[in-house]
Amino acid sequence: MGQEISTCTQQDYNQILEELQDFWDGRDTRALHHPMLINEFGNSAFVIRVGAKVIAYLFGFVSQVEPVGYVHLIAVRTSARRQCLGKELFRHFVEFARQHGCRHVKAITTSSNLSSIAFHNSVGMELLGESNNAGIPTIQDYAGFNEPRVVFWKAI
Repeated sequence: MGQEISTCTQQDYNQILEELQDFWDGRDTRALHHPMLINEFGNSAFVIRVGAKVIAYLFGFVSQVEPVGYVHLIAVRTSARRQCLGKELFRHFVEFARQHGCRHVKAITTSSNLSSIAFHNSVGMELLGESNNAGIPTIQDYAGFNEPRVVFWKAI
């Protein structure tokens, strides 16, 4: 622990978009990085920097339904992994969510994203739903018709 966590600036967001490949192992995740995450939910978008370089980030928000703290994206640069930066960001977001009246946090992923499933398990989130053919709990149609998702849930 001990890394300084701060709110994501527009410059941080632009840097993240320019260097997405370094955070996502070459996967194209640009569509998940909608500008509203900074423009409308910027108070719950957090980064860890080394100098001016963003090395980890979490984009989340407080759902208006329950309220629930929803973790939309969490990523660490390849070169900065295995330092528990994702867990630090998650803990920071949980505290933010508590301060905003949340009693739970939530996240989703696809059943093929085993590293995401492992991460969310490591921070104590439970998987909701029914086991799929691979034995991974999913909720059918969660992301649209015939689009199941792994849904994580944790009381805070």
